[in-house]
This record gives sequence, structure tokens and C-alpha cells, in this order.
Amino acid sequence: MDADKKLYTLLVVDDEPGTRNTLCSCFPWEDIGFRIVFQANNGQEALEYIKQHPVDVVLCDIRMPVLSGIDLARELYLSRSPTKVVFLSGYRDFEYAKKALDFGVKNYILKPAKYKELVNVFSKLKSELDEERMNYGRKESGSSGEGSQDGIFNLEDQVINTIKSYVQRNYRNVTLEDIAKLVHMNPNYLSYYFKQKTGKNFSDFLTEVKMENAARLLKNVELKIHQVGRMVGYSNSKNFARSFKRYFGVTPKQYRHKEGCDLI
Repeated sequence: MDADKKLYTLLVVDDEPGTRNTLCSCFPWEDIGFRIVFQANNGQEALEYIKQHPVDVVLCDIRMPVLSGIDLARELYLSRSPTKVVFLSGYRDFEYAKKALDFGVKNYILKPAKYKELVNVFSKLKSELDEERMNYGRKESGSSGEGSQDGIFNLEDQVINTIKSYVQRNYRNVTLEDIAKLVHMNPNYLSYYFKQKTGKNFSDFLTEVKMENAARLLKNVELKIHQVGRMVGYSNSKNFARSFKRYFGVTPKQYRHKEGCDLI
């Protein structure tokens, strides 16, 4: 039991059951200091597990449904999770995997994983974890954890503020794909991330920005309503009027009358 407690926890993530089972059953993980505590089919499943059962290391594939390995690494990085990430990568993913180093990924192992490489990578990782554990033990009495939580919120705020600021400047033509490139997320994950952090859909936020700017522009009586629509990204005046009424409860013309700025 005491020996088991000294093992670092490992979570293996791969949407290919054969690869996952081979990694888990055909390699002597405990001999190099690790114990597999869970196997996940995708990044989302792994993330949900980690939220409830923090683990020391995640060994995961890059391309997976629902939530990719890149997105899992990003989420752990932004939340300042101490979990280490090692990628499994096919040759075609190699350049893509390099980008993940920005999210603190410790290493990437090319498929099919070779015995010697697994030993080398995870032996070095164990030494790093041993050192961190020792340092933590020395500093534990003076650590409150408050600064770490501040760091989590600051990182998350920075990403969301970057998205919001870009939308405010480019709302006329901006798309979800544009924002995804800006913050290096895939569009599906960006949509999920934005909703999780702000409580609203990205599309609703974009509409909100467009409508608030439209209301501001409508106060300029020299602009025709269809011109205002084009200025906030609507080529079709009927679509603009429909969206405006859905948001404000009145048509653009009624809004102008209500605000006392009708065209003469």
C-alpha cells in the first residue's frame, strides 16, 4: 500500500480502444513510477474526470472527437492545472503538436509508441515530479493558494477580453472562425469555451454588439436605416430589421421615433 502511494497517477486518453488498451496493459508503468487510474475516449471525458479526480499526468492522442488533445491541453493550461500533458501523435500531426508547447505540453511521442521512448519520456517526467513534490513540501507551510487562483482568473479573463475586444472592433464582418484563429482554438471548442466562461453563446454576444452599435448609429439622422444595417454587417435590410426587433422589441424606424430622432 505504501509503495502504491508513491506512484504518480496517469490518465490515458485515446479514441482508439486498441491503442489505448495496448498502452495500458503492455507497458510496465508501475516499474517507472506511474499508476493508470483512468482511461478516456476523448478530451472532454478526460477533463470531466480530472475536475473530480486530479491526476499527475495525462497521456493523450491529439485528434479526438468532442474535445481534441490540443483543446484539453489548453483548458488545463488556462486553469493552471498542475497536471502534466504528454501527446501521442501521428506523423501528420507533428507540426500541429509543436504548437501545443505554448500550453505547457511536456513532450510528444510519435505513434506507434516505442518502448524505449516511453521509458525515457516518463522517467524524466517522474524526476521532474519528484523535484516539484520536494519543493512543494518545503514551501507548503507558507502557501495559501490565493495567488494561484488569481492566476487562473487572470488567464481566463485575458482570453475572453481579447475575444470581446476584437469583436467590438470588427463586429461588421467578424466570424467565429476569425476569432478561433486569433486565440488559436478550433471553432467548436471556442464556442464551448466562450459559453462556459461568459454564460452566453458567441453568436448572441456578436448580435448584442451589432445591435448596440446599430442603435447608436440610428441616432444619426443623416444615415438611412438600410445604411445602418450594412454598417453593422447586414446586406439585407429585412434581416437587419428582423434582428433589431428581436433584440430591442421595436423596428429600427420605431426606435428612431421613440428616441426622437426621426428623419425630417
